[in-house]
Amino acid sequence: MKAILLLALFLLPLAADAQTNVYRWVDKDGKVHFSDTPPPPEVKTVTQKRVGGGGGDASNLPYATQVAMQKSPVTLYTAPECGDLCNRGRDLLVRRGIPFSERDPQNQPADATALKALIGSLEVPVLVIGESRVKGFEEGMWNSALDTAGYPRTAIPGARPPAQAAAKPAPPPAPPPAPPPQEAPPADSAPPQEPPR
Repeated sequence: MKAILLLALFLLPLAADAQTNVYRWVDKDGKVHFSDTPPPPEVKTVTQKRVGGGGGDASNLPYATQVAMQKSPVTLYTAPECGDLCNRGRDLLVRRGIPFSERDPQNQPADATALKALIGSLEVPVLVIGESRVKGFEEGMWNSALDTAGYPRTAIPGARPPAQAAAKPAPPPAPPPAPPPQEAPPADSAPPQEPPR
């Protein structure tokens, strides 16, 4: 019993180190930011979530995703001015259910240094999958790189795709047309009778 307790106390700090905070805030221009670093001090409204830590959260992922995460973690480099390309890239990762960390080289000097070391410039979006790098957004290239890394094309259980990516429900099928009514023979016309024999 003491050995189990001692082991638990030893592993607790390791699990805490594996967890990270994700901050969401809106800047003065109305742009939404997601980052693992705290927002600037002048930001008033901040949402913070604790993610990671292996164990419970990772076990909810499909096994193939867990294996791919260990071999080839995904990082997305974006910037507020990136606009539609970064949004489409982020939406693709969410639709496929791929856990990723997002970096902002425009506002975070450490992220800028890391991106420059990776690709030699500060262009965004950049998708990093393990040792693989994909500059710019092209859905086919991103899907191919993610497939090669072993990421399945399934969503994380309980996750919802972004609103713009969610398909609208199909309208119910139209009922089949009713058959045309059959005309009754006119009342004054009687069927011909055979002559008596």
